[in-house]
Amino acid sequence: MPPTKTPPPPGTAPSPEARARPVPGQDPRVQWALTLAVVAVGAVTIRPMGVSGQGLAVAVLFVINAAALLARGLPENAATRRFAPVWLTGGVVAAAALIGVSSSGTGYLFAFFLTGHIGHRLETKWALALAGFCSALCAGVIYFDLGPGHQQLPWVLGLATGAPVLVGILNRSQRQAVRAAIAASESAERAARAEARTAVLSERGRIARDVHDVLAHSLAGINMQLELTDALIDTGDLEKVREANSKAHALVKESLKQAQWTVHALREDALPLVESLTAMVESAGRHAGLTVTGTARELPARVTQNLLRIAQEALTNAARHAPGGAVGVDLGFAAASTTLRIHNGPGTRPGNAGPGSGMGLIGMRERVALLNGTVTAGPVTEGPDRGGWHVEAVIPG
Repeated sequence: MPPTKTPPPPGTAPSPEARARPVPGQDPRVQWALTLAVVAVGAVTIRPMGVSGQGLAVAVLFVINAAALLARGLPENAATRRFAPVWLTGGVVAAAALIGVSSSGTGYLFAFFLTGHIGHRLETKWALALAGFCSALCAGVIYFDLGPGHQQLPWVLGLATGAPVLVGILNRSQRQAVRAAIAASESAERAARAEARTAVLSERGRIARDVHDVLAHSLAGINMQLELTDALIDTGDLEKVREANSKAHALVKESLKQAQWTVHALREDALPLVESLTAMVESAGRHAGLTVTGTARELPARVTQNLLRIAQEALTNAARHAPGGAVGVDLGFAAASTTLRIHNGPGTRPGNAGPGSGMGLIGMRERVALLNGTVTAGPVTEGPDRGGWHVEAVIPG
């Protein structure tokens, strides 16, 4: 499974991938084509342009305006955000000066396109302020006939140079909304992948518990009997060798039976709890009995599976630690909970318990915790099962 990234907390800026992704309706190639067209048309139409006098002033201002307009291609990062107000303000002043100095041409287009980019680049309040400054400056240059040029432009045209800032603001708002949606989609995708990975790990844990319930105790008992057989062979006591070998065979049969139950439970989406417990108790063959109290009802599949695994673990422990002792299984249905209790009396013959893995009770607790329930286990101190052991799991719902 590919590694997953932790989703960013709400309210954070979009990821670099989201910022780099093009925004629908704002093709940068179109913007660059328009920018180059303004520069090219200006180079052809703006006059005079030369190397001395008024022509030199027009040429210098034209270069400054072209540079300010082409600077829209600068990436949007911390450095350009600090630098943007400076070069945009300089560009506005240069655009107004070009209108005043040039005698003819399309110098006013620099002001229009520059204020549009101001709305796109700066925050709204600063963009509106700078666009208003551009309108006032350009209108003043034309109205008061400032500079050596003799334009025939109406001063209202200069006043309108700030209007494109609104288009720039709308484009910026659209860009931010689209990028925020992209970032939210990416975050949701990462969260879904993380959730899927968590589900896989949870399922692995469940399977590990099932494998332990079936194999750990049985294999430990079989290994103990085989070691005992090896030790008895050296003594020559064939009767005890046969007895240990017989116990090993019985444990193998028990392991196969428990494995069949586990495979059956893993393959089934839902098992009938009462019927499955009845069959499990009958197959135990240890004077066990099932008692059901309350009105039986169908439980969710995960509840049924975990209760069956708890019962399987408890019955296996009773067989190992208290062989020959009576075993009782009580299943209670209350209005707000389901209770499973497995209890056994003291064994009537020596037990076959070896050193355990310590995972049995841990596995039970993990199962019950997944269902928001509680489990208790301990010795029985009173009643007919005194001296035995009990396990009780209470599942809400």
